[in-house]
Amino acid sequence: MTLSTLSQVLQPALRHGYAIGGLVCLGWEDMRAYVAAAEAENAPVILQAGPGCRAHTPLPVLGAMFRNLAEHTSIPVVAHLDHGYTYEECREAIDSGFSSVMFDGSRKPVSENIEMTAKIVEMAETAGVSVEGEIGFVGYSEGESSAGTLPDEAARFAAQTGVDAMAISVGNVHLQQEKAAELDIEALRAIEAVTDVPLVIHGGSGVPVEMRSYLARESKVCKFNIGTELRMAFGKALRIAVNQDSERFDRVSILEETENPVQLAAQEVIRAFCAPAQC
Repeated sequence: MTLSTLSQVLQPALRHGYAIGGLVCLGWEDMRAYVAAAEAENAPVILQAGPGCRAHTPLPVLGAMFRNLAEHTSIPVVAHLDHGYTYEECREAIDSGFSSVMFDGSRKPVSENIEMTAKIVEMAETAGVSVEGEIGFVGYSEGESSAGTLPDEAARFAAQTGVDAMAISVGNVHLQQEKAAELDIEALRAIEAVTDVPLVIHGGSGVPVEMRSYLARESKVCKFNIGTELRMAFGKALRIAVNQDSERFDRVSILEETENPVQLAAQEVIRAFCAPAQC
């Protein structure tokens, strides 16, 4: 089995100047395509179960799916809970075989966020599981507005929680369909100056590819969450598969035709993060 924790894959990335894709999963077809893409690029991959995924499939099932994929590949696979909002949800993910959890207390007051995140770190450490936290708030395209990460709060958060990775808000936005995010590099550098914790960019689909590559090589950003971009590739492939034969109704044969296009899209994403085999 190549199941890995988030810390096991991010610490080498931090030391050697590359990043890893946290690829947002919604079903078996995209999970399998992401692992195939990582194999083709000889790079680690973080399979992420976010709130949308969990609304469709229970955590114990997702944990078993992720672990099954990890058992049948030679590249490191992280089974990651994305945007867990409660202690209980993070505990269920750990009990379900996840190797990493992200607790999202970013809507809470800073002190409460720190207190809750630290409790989850304590629980996760006992199980040998990594924890990602978020300080500041990453907003949503056509939804909630962002609140930028303040360096002093980032330093306090990292020191008092003991997280293995820290998601920050520096102009990145969730659910952007265009690569139009204008990241505040000065703010990023100020955060980097006060912590050595690997940094995470949520809403990575909105970040221009050239900027992803630059940050992967030249900053402490070691993880980019990519969801919207890959869901768009899946949707396009699915429409083509359905529309080419109006008489076809077998879902397995239809969904099979999404895997190769999604794999190729995921390979492009992974390649830009400059893991040793790519750059």
